[in-house]
Amino acid sequence: MRFWDSSALVPLLLEEPRSAGCRAALRVDRTIVVWCLSRTEILSALWRRFRAGSCSAADVEKAERRVTQVAQRWHEVDDVDAARDVAEGLLRVHALRAADALQLAAALLAAEERPRGHVVVSLDDTLLAAARREGFEAIRPAG
Repeated sequence: MRFWDSSALVPLLLEEPRSAGCRAALRVDRTIVVWCLSRTEILSALWRRFRAGSCSAADVEKAERRVTQVAQRWHEVDDVDAARDVAEGLLRVHALRAADALQLAAALLAAEERPRGHVVVSLDDTLLAAARREGFEAIRPAG
């Protein structure tokens, strides 16, 4: 299983320096497992890029259409109560923001809390470090 943090999904939807590395990571395993709120995080990141002037509204709208297409293929961890409980435990151990703790909790739930042999793909170094400490293989796509 490869769990994808929203930070690594954005470059699949909007061309940026890390896009090639994220596409290469996806070619290794085309199955995408995500947290059920990843779509919201992705849309937030896309529109933040627009407001920062790094892409056009047309680019974001195209990326939004791609989100809809990709979301039809990905698998979502949607047990919010269980993810909240796991995330709260993770916050006691790791210096994570709430959203990152929920991402890691979702990855743990997807791996049935047996992370060995499973992968977390992210561009967030703090999340990757916590994932490694939890037992995941942590991949930061090149770019």
